Amino acid sequence: MENEPLLPSYLSPRASPHPYPLPSPISLCPLPEHDEISIPLTPSELKERIIFGPSEHTLTPFDASSSSSVNLETIDNNNNNNNNNQNSWLLDPNYPSWTKSNLHRSKTAPAMAVINDFEHSSPVSKPPQFGKNSIVGQSVVLLILYLTLGVGIYSVFKDHFKATETHPIVDALYFCIVTMCTIGYGDITPDSTVTKLFSILFVLVGFGFIDILLSGMVSYVLDLQENYLLRSIKSGNSQSHDARSYIIDVKKGRMRIRMKVALALGVVVLCIGIGVAVMHFVEKLGWVDAFYLSVMSVTTVGYGDRAFQSMTGRIFASIWLLVSTLAVARAFLYLAEARVDKRHRRMAKWVLDQDMTVAQFLAADIDNNGFVSKSEYVIYKLKEMGKITDKDVMLICKQFERLDSGNCGRITLGDLMEHHH
Repeated sequence: MENEPLLPSYLSPRASPHPYPLPSPISLCPLPEHDEISIPLTPSELKERIIFGPSEHTLTPFDASSSSSVNLETIDNNNNNNNNNQNSWLLDPNYPSWTKSNLHRSKTAPAMAVINDFEHSSPVSKPPQFGKNSIVGQSVVLLILYLTLGVGIYSVFKDHFKATETHPIVDALYFCIVTMCTIGYGDITPDSTVTKLFSILFVLVGFGFIDILLSGMVSYVLDLQENYLLRSIKSGNSQSHDARSYIIDVKKGRMRIRMKVALALGVVVLCIGIGVAVMHFVEKLGWVDAFYLSVMSVTTVGYGDRAFQSMTGRIFASIWLLVSTLAVARAFLYLAEARVDKRHRRMAKWVLDQDMTVAQFLAADIDNNGFVSKSEYVIYKLKEMGKITDKDVMLICKQFERLDSGNCGRITLGDLMEHHH
């Protein structure tokens, strides 16, 4: 037995020592069971893992068996001097290690440091802010300048106006407000060439001024009222959900248009009521005449058969006419908005209820590839509803082509970083 050449020499107790020390015994690692094998990664998950590295909470098949190899690591730590000689005939050197992952970062992927620097160095641009506070400030300043100019010119050319005089400053302010609001009572009229030319210029400037600036100021005030009402309803402990849903559009987070119309009309009724009371007690008009003059003034009709004659009445009219006429204009704007919104909702419902015809299919197939994708269908339906136009689509396509520097039909991370550099 000792001289048998076919038997391994290390089985004999009296065999000569092996010229190289044998590695220490290694405990075998159990194979993973069926419930320990993780599901293969999807292409999107694989892409995220390649770019951003493995997640702390994600386990690969190798990671799942890491807990079963604790004994192997413990035994290996006791033989640190022989770690380089572990690959013997008992182990296949081509078999992957249990602690390594077969996922590697692509060499062409951008470095994470570059991506982080790109995210921090390119601030996100915010949409332009149209500050309502600045609009209110500009409106007040320009209104003061406009009225100051009108009062000054009226005071200089006072003799060139035909009017029932009360007080020069009050009459001048009253004339400026009545002219700017385009009411025209006819109680103060220009009587010379200079004053007529001034009145023409004053009316044109005042008309544009009240339309552009003061309408924005009234919108700001009404928006404040709307926001206050929204906060009151949301913060209230009312259990009536139907009432809240009737006032507030929960999906859009705003007051319903019909409630805006009701609020604006309520302001108009309030202005008319205040005007009737002041005209009855200050101008000494009857209730019918007071109501008649109030409505004619608020709606900017101004027949001229009735007007403010007292100084107190003209001071009141200088403030009341400015507020009430703008409130009426805003109410009519909300009425028009309600009608347009109702028309759009009917059109959208009609478009969505229609089945696609062959002609519509051909029109929706933008790239003429024989089928309509989901994006093409959405674009076509939005165009039918009137929410977007071909011009809007072309502008978006130009923006996409500007970002798609490789002309491959998609925007890659490299294209985005190259565009910002």
